[in-house]
Amino acid sequence: METTAASITAMMEMLPEDEQRIAYEVLKRIVLAWDPDYTKVTPAEAQSLKEAEASGYIADEDIDWSSIGVRE
Repeated sequence: METTAASITAMMEMLPEDEQRIAYEVLKRIVLAWDPDYTKVTPAEAQSLKEAEASGYIADEDIDWSSIGVRE
C-alpha cells in the first residue's frame, strides 16, 4: 500500500466509528468530484493496463460469447 494511503488508513482507524463514517463520506465526495463515473485510472492501473495490452491478451469484443461451451 502506498505511504499516503497507509497513513490515511491509520488515521481513520484512530477515529471512533461515527467519525469514520463522516470521514468516509467526505472522502467519497472528493473521489466522486474527481471521477464521477469511476473511469479514471491510477498510475499503477495505467501501467497494469499497458502491460496487459502488450501481453497479447484477447479483447472482450473479439470473443463470440454466444459460442462459449458449444462444441461442434
